[in-house]
Amino acid sequence: MTFSFRSLALTTALGLSFATAASAEVTIRYLASQGGLNAHELAAELGYFDGTGITLENVGYATGGPASLVALAGGSVELGSAATAAVLNSIAAGNDFVAAYPSNGINDEAQSIFYVLEDSPIKTIEDLKGKTIAANTLGAHLDYVVREALHQKGLPQDSASLVVVPGPQLEQVLRSKQVDVSAFGYWQTTFEGAARQAGGLRAVFDDTDIIGEIAGGFVVLRRDWIEAHPEEAKAFVDGSVKALDFARENPEKTREIFARVLAERGENPEVSKFFAGYGVREGGLAVERDVQFWIDVLEREGSVEKGKLVAKDILYVTGDSPATN
Repeated sequence: MTFSFRSLALTTALGLSFATAASAEVTIRYLASQGGLNAHELAAELGYFDGTGITLENVGYATGGPASLVALAGGSVELGSAATAAVLNSIAAGNDFVAAYPSNGINDEAQSIFYVLEDSPIKTIEDLKGKTIAANTLGAHLDYVVREALHQKGLPQDSASLVVVPGPQLEQVLRSKQVDVSAFGYWQTTFEGAARQAGGLRAVFDDTDIIGEIAGGFVVLRRDWIEAHPEEAKAFVDGSVKALDFARENPEKTREIFARVLAERGENPEVSKFFAGYGVREGGLAVERDVQFWIDVLEREGSVEKGKLVAKDILYVTGDSPATN
């Protein structure tokens, strides 16, 4: 198992080191996503963590990826899940996080789609100038996709305004004309499918139009936690990646599990039929471009010093699961 170990500035300051030896039983606390089921949750439902000493504990909902990273840095959870750009910003700010596995990816089946009302005058990305776009959070995938889309058209990155709207309300605020555009993330295919089925909406663009097929985000662990629990960390990643493949190979069974879990949470199980998959490569492996693309963007924007972040140092790598170019 190969890691690059660096100091953990923030968590050390908070006195939250996991320097003790690995335990035979570990509880991994996490924040769930409304309308979503992470691969590690699916893995637990499938029994992939049985006998590993790993227990998952849902401690609430995250309003977005950045919020889960704050919880991870503060020690109230053992894992976070966020868009790649948000993960990189958090690492650049001093958090020694490791991108454990791609939480989702974007491809022709699973992608983030930017919708307008059918009669909207917005036809192209250039038409976003001066408009408002609803997204579930700022500083994450949808935010950066909008910035990149505007950049590619030669427009200032602040040409459009993003407003924060929880996933379940994205359709509502668009239909009531409180915003001009609603952005349904690749992890929100359940909400997107329900909105599309209701009709009256038109897609302007999606994130694959802007950045191609790529990992959209990562489940993140703290490096000191991995050091303290190397076997459990490997079992966690292996089980989660196995679940990603299960979902690809068994979409209907996955939707059944999805519906049951949503119902147990008190959410609407009917949206599970719109689950479009996780959009990751076979085997759930990350490649360096998944991270390097966003490093280049952040360096171009000046928010990260050139050379400060190195893709291969951020990706979790085991001997039998290498990150490749």
